[in-house]
Amino acid sequence: MSASAQQRFFWCETGWVNGAAVAGVRLEVNAAGTVTQTETGVPPREEDCRLSGVTFPAASNAHSHAFHRILRGRTHAGGTGSFWTWREQMYQAAGALTPELYEQLATAVFAEMVVTGWTSVAEFHYVHHRPDGSAYAQEHAMERALARAAVAAGIRLTLLDTCYLAGGFGAALTEEQLRFGDRDGAAWLARLSSLRAAFAEEFDPAQVSVGAALHSVRGVPEAELELISRELPDDLPLHIHLSEQPAENEACLQATGLTPALLLARHGLVTRRLSAVHATHLTEEDITVLGAAGATVVMCPTTEADLADGIGPAARLRSAGARIALGTDQHAVVDPWLEMRALEHGERLSSGERGRFSPADLQAAASAAGAQAQGRQIPGLAVGNFCDLMSVDPGTLRTAGSDPGQLALCATASDVHTVVVGGRIRARQGSHTDLGDPAALLRAAISTLDAVSRLDAAPATTSKGRPNT
Repeated sequence: MSASAQQRFFWCETGWVNGAAVAGVRLEVNAAGTVTQTETGVPPREEDCRLSGVTFPAASNAHSHAFHRILRGRTHAGGTGSFWTWREQMYQAAGALTPELYEQLATAVFAEMVVTGWTSVAEFHYVHHRPDGSAYAQEHAMERALARAAVAAGIRLTLLDTCYLAGGFGAALTEEQLRFGDRDGAAWLARLSSLRAAFAEEFDPAQVSVGAALHSVRGVPEAELELISRELPDDLPLHIHLSEQPAENEACLQATGLTPALLLARHGLVTRRLSAVHATHLTEEDITVLGAAGATVVMCPTTEADLADGIGPAARLRSAGARIALGTDQHAVVDPWLEMRALEHGERLSSGERGRFSPADLQAAASAAGAQAQGRQIPGLAVGNFCDLMSVDPGTLRTAGSDPGQLALCATASDVHTVVVGGRIRARQGSHTDLGDPAALLRAAISTLDAVSRLDAAPATTSKGRPNT
């Protein structure tokens, strides 16, 4: 049986069950890739696929912009690497994308996610059209490219089709943003409906599904928020960039008299299905409203550090009732273990206290909460979970001597030796079982995009402050 073929039985030397590391965990998996039986404290059997080390539920990436991966290590020129330098290069990257190039790049990015332990991703997608804003000849060409990339990499994709209508409060889309936009909210809803129908015919929903996103309160005029609140289907997850920096809050207050969170609440959009991304700069009232709704807040700690956004109030949001999930956003790092650790470290730095998020809390944020934000079945070793797993070597330079239950505070993606998606082994020792070395895929994709866009020629402009991206 090949490594990527369906396996019916797994035996984990140590497995993460109910928030603790347990010895000798045996799983039975059905044809749909779901765990149907779990035993603990048992020896392996001859027919079992054996997973050494400590096996955890795989990670669920709750926020990604796949094309941003091309910017890693390129936005720090002159020792400043301001947001404006970063944004100009981001627009260059977006402007260079074609469906073919995006499929090549996204396949590489999704493969990188899989080998590091992410087995599902919420792709916050707004590169819909040609650079001049006109439609591609093939309907949903960009969206189909991302879906094909996900299928090739074996990652579960929730494509968050994004409504992006304005360049700011009272401002039209800029030339660089034209390919992101739709005529108005009604046109976006119609395109979203068409996309859902097309994907339902073409793809297994366990592999590829569609959700909705609003780029930001800056990117969607208030009149359109009212329409979308009325017309958006109730079964779709809804994501939005929210209060990533003070400038956005100030602009929203000036234009509407409300913070972004309270503006959404005014239109009935703060509900349990909402995932607020970043939520870095919130008032106490914002925290109360998001928590009372049971909304998810998607923290992207390595991105928020890279872009100097600040440290969001994760523990206070959780105490108020919000779920905390994790994402990689602009892919300065693609490593669920570093995101977990950065979440707790940010809390320690801002509060002066340790243990704000326990290892079990961090595992839940990286795994179950991200899946729930996608409207997906959660991964793990319990009956009813997707058999999406990541196995970690507890004896490496980083992990040797560690308590298996505390690996969230010391492991990295380099310690992940096996990744399972739906009962199929998709990665071993950093190599994708179908696609090989993701680094080679990334080098090829980035080289091709460089040739088209000259992304290697970084602009030198700098400034302070920044809007959402």
